[in-house]
Amino acid sequence: MAKKDTEKKGRDRIAFILYALYAFFLVMGVVFIVRIIQIQNFWEPDKETEKYFVPSSTRSVIEPERGAIIGCDGKLLALSTPMYQLYMDCTVRKDYFAEKKTDKDGNDLEQQWLEKAKDFAWELAGVMKDKSGDEYYSMIVEGRDKGNKYLRLGKPVDRQTLGKMQKFPLMEEGQYRSGIIVEKKDSRQYPYGSLARRTIGYVKDNRNSNGNNHIGLEGKFDYVLHGKEGEIWLRVTENKERIRDYDSTYVRPEDGLDVRTTLDINLQDIVDKALRRQIGDDQTIEMGCAVVMEVETGAIRAMVNLNRDTTTKTMNETYNMAIGMSSEPGSVFKTTTLMTALEDGYVKSLDDRIPTNNGYLPGYPQDDHVAGMKDISILHGFEISSNYVFRYLAVKNYGDNPKRFLDKLYLYKLGQAFDFDLEGLKEPFIPSPEGSLWSQTSLGSIGMGYSIQETPLHILTFYNAIANKGKMMKPYLVESLEKDGTVKKKFGPSVLNASICSRATADTLLRALKAVAAEGTGGTASRRLGKAKLQVAGKTGTSRQVLSAEEIKKYGMSNPYVTKDGSFHNLGTFVCFFPADKPKYSAIICLRSTLIKGSLYGGVLPAAAMREIVDAVHSLDPSCGKELKALAQVPRMEMEDVKPVSGEIIPDVAGLGLRDAMYIIENSGFKCSYTGEGHVESQTPRAGEKAAKGAAVQIVLK
Repeated sequence: MAKKDTEKKGRDRIAFILYALYAFFLVMGVVFIVRIIQIQNFWEPDKETEKYFVPSSTRSVIEPERGAIIGCDGKLLALSTPMYQLYMDCTVRKDYFAEKKTDKDGNDLEQQWLEKAKDFAWELAGVMKDKSGDEYYSMIVEGRDKGNKYLRLGKPVDRQTLGKMQKFPLMEEGQYRSGIIVEKKDSRQYPYGSLARRTIGYVKDNRNSNGNNHIGLEGKFDYVLHGKEGEIWLRVTENKERIRDYDSTYVRPEDGLDVRTTLDINLQDIVDKALRRQIGDDQTIEMGCAVVMEVETGAIRAMVNLNRDTTTKTMNETYNMAIGMSSEPGSVFKTTTLMTALEDGYVKSLDDRIPTNNGYLPGYPQDDHVAGMKDISILHGFEISSNYVFRYLAVKNYGDNPKRFLDKLYLYKLGQAFDFDLEGLKEPFIPSPEGSLWSQTSLGSIGMGYSIQETPLHILTFYNAIANKGKMMKPYLVESLEKDGTVKKKFGPSVLNASICSRATADTLLRALKAVAAEGTGGTASRRLGKAKLQVAGKTGTSRQVLSAEEIKKYGMSNPYVTKDGSFHNLGTFVCFFPADKPKYSAIICLRSTLIKGSLYGGVLPAAAMREIVDAVHSLDPSCGKELKALAQVPRMEMEDVKPVSGEIIPDVAGLGLRDAMYIIENSGFKCSYTGEGHVESQTPRAGEKAAKGAAVQIVLK
């Protein structure tokens, strides 16, 4: 019995111990779980203690890849590529060498390192080509003596060059033995060099820029080209390497979009070379610009801006004259006066004649071009660019209501800046009759292209509308925003004014502009453009420019345009469209002189450069080649042609616009009916035949 009790007590003791252990571990498990929950959700370590045990993390920005700028044909005009900049910690292993002195063979460790550094310097010089090997070696030795830990070595190199350099002496031993630090940087590359450089533009770091740091398309579309930065947190390892901290957030960067432009880099090259060839060696030319625009759409196919460096005397793209210079345009503005008089019915035909009064108009200087003439036709006045004729048209017809004339200029969009794809389009200036700058001679001055200020782009836009039969397109440079070839946002043609004039007025102006290119102001434009491979319709302009305050202070002035010694700035302009009868392109060239005592005529250098462009476009663009034909004499009706023909002889109106053709037929005693659009291709009855007075003459326009 006693034995059984003893066994029972033993089992009870074991059970008690097991239960006690079970209860202990159960309680401890609960404590551990509660503690884990507390640590994970509520407990925070002491900040001072934590920094000794946890590697610190730092936020690093991940730069997105900047989008490219692309030409209309897909050619890359600007792109970002990875480049690698070399730096050197000149103090690498210096303390170790000072302590160790020599290697196991007794060689001086410091001297061995310097010998390798010298070999590296000579190899580096062969790549960089900006310093000799001895110069690079001296930089390294000096940096080692002064403790320079971040010595910049040459310019950034591409990945292929970096791969070759990694086999150079010293550098092949790695960063911790050579001290060579390689930093990757995205670099903006421009495959076509200076072509369209000001139009493409740039974005500068604020710290390194003294002025506007957002220029051209790069600046205007920086927000889409740049993309969105990403974010990564990095921590330092025991080996002092920075690796991603996976306990922190990571935001992937969004690369920038590509900007597809309207620029044709082949045409840009043609225009650039033509302008440089005409003005490159002429030190009297201060700056020049050329713009070529597609008539139907307003797409700018080329934009060249050349400015002479005062030190090197070379021409560079540093200022956008085409949109940034607002000045008195001179005779190219006379076309606006003629258009307005035609639209309002004050001029019925280009063959209308006005009295010359020996070139005098009250309040204005004499115009020698018409001195000695009794009267002059509007067409001839346009051909010789007579100031008197266009003063007369403005003052005679709008003297009692100048606002009516000025309102038409605003209708032509010559009084305001429009939204453009580049920043900096200058606001034009047109004086108001109610303003302090208005005088008794302002209206006549405006009629001939003075007392107002216009940019070259505004003038071109106006002429482009004439080529487009009165429809004014807004100039633009950007076609679309793209991502990996997919269009994300589409731009394209837009209209500034659906009709600045009737089609008949546009046809009449075409006749006048063709006459200028064929006859020319003083014959200069015709000598250069008369034998062009495509027929051109255009206008020359020459104007003096107001002196700046600095020039007046330095040289004094005899009037606002001329210094005391008789020097002045000239602006020579030629604006046109071609092929004349079926225009595809409109173009303008403006050249501004330094202070000179001679002249810079629009019919000379600008017209010569335009001739080169027109001939090159004929070779480049097959669609323009279809218009190639021998330049015929532009039909020109003298006074005897305009007078009513005695008898019943049908007049010849072939090649004329509708307005001029109807004027001649009806003044010859016949009725006129027509079909089609454009210029007179045929007429029934034929010219020279007899018909009864009052008979109908049917003309076909094409």
